[in-house]
Amino acid sequence: FLKIYSNKTNKKITQIEPDVLQLLKSHRWPGNIRELRNVIERGVILTTGATLTADCLPYELRHNTEATQPVNFLSAFSMASVEKLHIQKVLNHTKGNKAETARLLNIGIATLYRKMEEYKIG
Repeated sequence: FLKIYSNKTNKKITQIEPDVLQLLKSHRWPGNIRELRNVIERGVILTTGATLTADCLPYELRHNTEATQPVNFLSAFSMASVEKLHIQKVLNHTKGNKAETARLLNIGIATLYRKMEEYKIG
């Protein structure tokens, strides 16, 4: 999946950090292979370097303290999931500058904070 989505996005991502591999191995994957594929795709989209890092994984996966408990991921095709991913991308682009992120998204700062809380974007 890493190779497929790296090629698709024209990125040169060649490796996955060991802690990311451990998170991926310990997760229960209630959505099976489709869920894993979606997580890798999101990670590739959010990665800026040559290595897939934990900060590119969904919040729910990074903070899952009980690997045997199912985690409620948003569907890769739901509008909410697309919106969350886009907000995360713009926040990464602005290096966390919320005022600039809101301006680029053409929304009010209060709306950005509300959506960040709703989607649990840290």
